Amino acid sequence: MVVGTDGRMPLPWLDVPLRDALQHQRAHALLVHAAQGVGGLEFMLGLAQAWLCEAPPAQRPCGRCASCGLLHARSHPDLQLLVPDALRVERGWLAAAQDEEGMKSKRKPSRQIRIDDVRAAIDWVARSSSRAHAKVVLLYPAEAMNTQSANALLKTLEEPPGDERLLLGTTDPALLLPTVRSRCQLLPLQGPTPQQAAAWLAAQGVADPVELLAAAGGRPLLARSMAAMGIDARSWQALPRAVLAGSTSTFAGWPIAMVIDALAKLCHDAMRLGAGGQPLYFAARAVPAGADAAALNEWARTLSRSAAQAEHPWNEALLVEALVAQARLSWQDATTAAPSSR
Repeated sequence: MVVGTDGRMPLPWLDVPLRDALQHQRAHALLVHAAQGVGGLEFMLGLAQAWLCEAPPAQRPCGRCASCGLLHARSHPDLQLLVPDALRVERGWLAAAQDEEGMKSKRKPSRQIRIDDVRAAIDWVARSSSRAHAKVVLLYPAEAMNTQSANALLKTLEEPPGDERLLLGTTDPALLLPTVRSRCQLLPLQGPTPQQAAAWLAAQGVADPVELLAAAGGRPLLARSMAAMGIDARSWQALPRAVLAGSTSTFAGWPIAMVIDALAKLCHDAMRLGAGGQPLYFAARAVPAGADAAALNEWARTLSRSAAQAEHPWNEALLVEALVAQARLSWQDATTAAPSSR
């Protein structure tokens, strides 16, 4: 997703931030901070396209020049993308994980940015531009670098050769080494307003966009992904009662990380309801009342541990069953603990 021939971003709420960045940002290394699901990577691609565009400065990114055409084809020789293989697969940039001989690998695509890839990018930066213009290294998400990869990048971050620019993106700057953060100019990226996001989702053909946007925590790209998976407002609001009934069929075909996220949202809303507040992700009518607070806290801790280990090669069906069973106990414990009426 890059800027089209009309010069506009594919996500309309990014147009103004892109113009502002082009007018005011002059640092050779930028760190874009954006919440997941609001278009951080799209913004970075648009900014890289503008830096590489061959139109007059006031018209960049034009979406029509040869450089912009190469960006559209994902074949620009002066743009180096440092992203994990797992993200390439998710974006359709890599058909499947492959081994060194080009055969399909049984291993899951990596979610790390490897040190060999960072070193190759550093060597690439030192070479001359192919189109006698700028060169851009786009690294996303920056937290996918381990300590060794991040340390290998430090010198280039501090003193890149020539007109080279480095563009890093993260959902949380605190996850990065201080030595990386201190060498970059931070560029916070605000997400869309609820009205902008709902209007965009409606234009994308998403039914009941307001409810689905709430389900996604206000993140429009996640809401669109949920809709593409067949998750609509009705099935989402039916999820709490299905969990209370011990049913796991609702989660058939869901990635395990999304299952854990949905259960964490239900747990969060049940806690808010128990404390006298209003749910954030589900309609108040959809969340069963009366859950035991201690049991909810224990369930929340289990979900947090599971989220941190989502890439572990679990037996996913058994994990989902265990998490749903613990959810049921949160309400059953409250029923058991309640004094009997006389």
